[in-house]
Formats: sequence, C-alpha cells, structure tokens
Amino acid sequence: MKPTTIHTSTFVKPLICILLVMGLIFFSNCAPKGNDPDKEEWISLFDGSNYQDWTPKFTGYPLGENHNGSFVFQDSLLSVRYQEKDSFNGGFGHLFHKKKFSHYRLKATYRFVGEQMTGGPAWAIRNNGLMLHSQDPKTMGIDQDFPISLEMQLLGGDGEHERTNGNLCTPGTNVVIKDSLIVDHCVTSTSKTYHGNGWVTIEALVLGDSLMQHILDDKVVLEYSKPTIGGGMVEGYLDSAYEEGKPIKEGYISIQAETAPIDFKSIEVLDLCGCTDKKAKNYKSYYVKSDNSECIY
Repeated sequence: MKPTTIHTSTFVKPLICILLVMGLIFFSNCAPKGNDPDKEEWISLFDGSNYQDWTPKFTGYPLGENHNGSFVFQDSLLSVRYQEKDSFNGGFGHLFHKKKFSHYRLKATYRFVGEQMTGGPAWAIRNNGLMLHSQDPKTMGIDQDFPISLEMQLLGGDGEHERTNGNLCTPGTNVVIKDSLIVDHCVTSTSKTYHGNGWVTIEALVLGDSLMQHILDDKVVLEYSKPTIGGGMVEGYLDSAYEEGKPIKEGYISIQAETAPIDFKSIEVLDLCGCTDKKAKNYKSYYVKSDNSECIY
C-alpha cells in the first residue's frame, strides 16, 4: 500500500493561527490599560465624604473654626445653614479647599433653599459665590471679611425681578475687560435670571492670569483677564498679603457663607496643568500649561 503523505502545513498553519489568537487574547487581558490622552479626568472637590479637604474661615474667628456650624456636610451635600437664633453681625464665612490651582475648569451644581439669615444685608439675599484664585487662608487677618480673590457670584432671582447670575465681584482685586482696567467692585454678566430653588450648574474657565470666563448653559456670560491685587473692598487684611499691583496667577477655591442658605451637590475641577510629553503614561491632550515634573514613564 502506498503510504499516506501527511502535509505538515495542513496542521501547522491552523495551529499557528490558534496560538496567535490565544496570544493576542492573553496579552490584551494582561497588558496594562493604556492612557487615553483625550479622556477628561475631573477631580471631585466634594464627593460627599472628603470633608477633611475643606477648611473654614469666619470673620473674627481663627482659621478652622466652623462658627455656629454654618458649613454643613450632610446627605451627600455641602451646605450653608443658619439657625433661627442666628443674627448677622458682620461675620462672613468662607470654606477653602486644600489644593491650589492655576489653570483649570471649575464646575459646581447648587441650589438656594430656605430664608436668609436674620439681619443679613439686602444684597446678600439668594447670594453666594465661588471665590477663584483666593489668597491662602493662612495669610488672612483674624478680622478679614473676604479673601483677596475673584468672586464668581451665584445669584438667584426673587421670582419677579430680573437678576443676572455669574457676575464678578473683586474683593482686593482689579481685572481687565476689553483692554480696560476695571476698578468697579462688581461687574454684571449677560446671563438670564435663575428664579426658584432648582439645581443650577455653573462653570468657570481659569487660565492663570491670561483668561477667565464665567459660563452658564454652555454660554460665556462674562470674560476678563490680568487680575491684580488692588481696588479695596476688603477689610481686615494683613499688610503682608496685600501687594498692590501684584499679578494673581493662581490660588485657592472657596465658597461663601454670606447669610443665604445654599446646597452644593457637586464641585469638580479639571486641572489643565500637567504632563505634556506624549511619551509619558499620564500625558493629556487638553493640558494648556506644562508641568513635566508630573510625567510618569
């Protein structure tokens, strides 16, 4: 009988294909996941648990004292609350996040609730703020009313009158708008009025001292640049912290206790400063300021 000829290619080629497929499956499961340079990595400044990342400062009280328990962490919310017995005596409060930022996007979702604190100023009804590029709270005077900063105002309507939201107020600062130095304490935005107690999401784009935008409903409602220390409208500061004319290129983020009860559901930051080396594992395409000391290879 003529011996049967077995062609090795008949078995070898399929075997090779099987091995290749198995290898691809193995390496796809075991290899580390790659960095997506376009995926935005938002940082939750308040996620319902990280209370220790925030420090209060009230006028007339030392840093760290939460006067009358006005800042409340409860039910996964960060809130400002006042008791019936509370009466305003000039004690404005601010709650500072621990990290300093220079180039970033800020997004906060909030709502106004309840009635204003007894004796609060008329302008502070349904009024709070996100303080951008705030001075270090450790450099504030014991009796200082507001941090040297740029306030993106959170303003609610009264159900009847028009009132723009996302305005700018400038305690201890000046800014430039359309090449003109603005020394007015507050600048009105172009936003609509937000009546009622519904949730509102507001954003800010902050690029050092080159550009700052307030954003509502995906629309830029106010834009300015070149913030510097100056202009007054802040009392009780330490002379060492008030360097008139000094550019403000970075700072802390804080929220106010300004006699209006408010809830924050979320406060997030997208840091725009980081590793810009495309060879690094943590390179991000959206970074606008390089800090390659942060690169991981």
